[in-house]
Amino acid sequence: MEETPLSRFVLYTWGANSYGQLGHGHAEDEAEPQRADGGLQPERIRVLTGGGGHSAVITESGDLLICGQNHKGQLGLRHISEVMTLQPCPLPGCRRVQAVSCGWDFTLILTDDGQVLACGSNAFGQLGISPHITHTAEPLCVKALSECVTSVAAGLRHGLARTASACVYQWGTGLSSHAKRALNPQPVPAHLTSKEPCLVPGLDHVTPEKVVAGSAHCVCLTVTGDVFLWGSNKHGQLVSDSPFLPLPVALDRSLLQRERVTDVHSGWTHVIAQTESGRVFTWGRASYGQLGQTVANQRLEPESERSSNSLAEVKGLFGATQIACGSEHNLAIVGGRILSWGWNEHGMCGDCSLCDITQPQPIPSLQDSTTLLIGCGAGHSMALCRFKSSKDSAS
Repeated sequence: MEETPLSRFVLYTWGANSYGQLGHGHAEDEAEPQRADGGLQPERIRVLTGGGGHSAVITESGDLLICGQNHKGQLGLRHISEVMTLQPCPLPGCRRVQAVSCGWDFTLILTDDGQVLACGSNAFGQLGISPHITHTAEPLCVKALSECVTSVAAGLRHGLARTASACVYQWGTGLSSHAKRALNPQPVPAHLTSKEPCLVPGLDHVTPEKVVAGSAHCVCLTVTGDVFLWGSNKHGQLVSDSPFLPLPVALDRSLLQRERVTDVHSGWTHVIAQTESGRVFTWGRASYGQLGQTVANQRLEPESERSSNSLAEVKGLFGATQIACGSEHNLAIVGGRILSWGWNEHGMCGDCSLCDITQPQPIPSLQDSTTLLIGCGAGHSMALCRFKSSKDSAS
């Protein structure tokens, strides 16, 4: 991003901060966006994301910066101490980073040469490396992914990768208990129990483009704009009558007014799809308002169990240029303006309250800025904003 004399770029973070994942140098939650770019060149940031208690930033030059919870080595810094400000994560061979995806207590790093490095907990095989390694604070190569990888996704305790030959691989046992309960006495397919990358069957007739992971479900977007879903359907996140789908099943495009999907995002138990015309549809768990739908669009159930296995359009998100999902909250950019909604117990919606938000709302303190990038961890939020003058509307 090019800075002009009349523009100033600021990185803001807010929400849960028990492990210093906001990068503020302390461990207190923030219910309003606060600056977190000390020592950084925020105008050079191109990716923001986070996991259970950690954050990751990628710069335009492919450097990885990271902070937050580190008890399993998920920061990849070769130690297990928490880090409360963003620090560089040097990779073997001085590799540059193309993408990063953060799970609950692990991190998957995609390098510019198509290799996947993993660090953090491997208790469930979620790193895709030798199961004899319980955790690692050093990023290790996922050697079973022998060909170039183009997309990675970290779920709660499982990982996904899409390769250059358009194959999708899965690893980690995070879905296996769900599968055993739902499929018994039928056997559980290998890709749901493997601790090393295993080819996901049922996608050989399509061309996958992107993979996305929820807490116990998987999503694949194809080049033709179809969405395939598999895993747990406990909250209707697979739009199916079955409690569990062991193999990828295509989402009926008629539910999207027969439009092609251009991007797809997932929280722990909800899914958001953007279509070719700019429409945004949501489905899955709704108990924190994370679907952004009115109550009339949701089934009348106890709040703790509220969900929707039918898609509904969120008209206030039409034309969104970016969407990011936390575990149960979301951010979006519409017309350069940042919106938030969903779970707000730790202030991750940024409105100074701790009350859940059921429909997308602007974040008051950032209304004088243009939002360029957004990212979410499980319970925290990040945004790169540009101001036209020296005025700074948030502290």
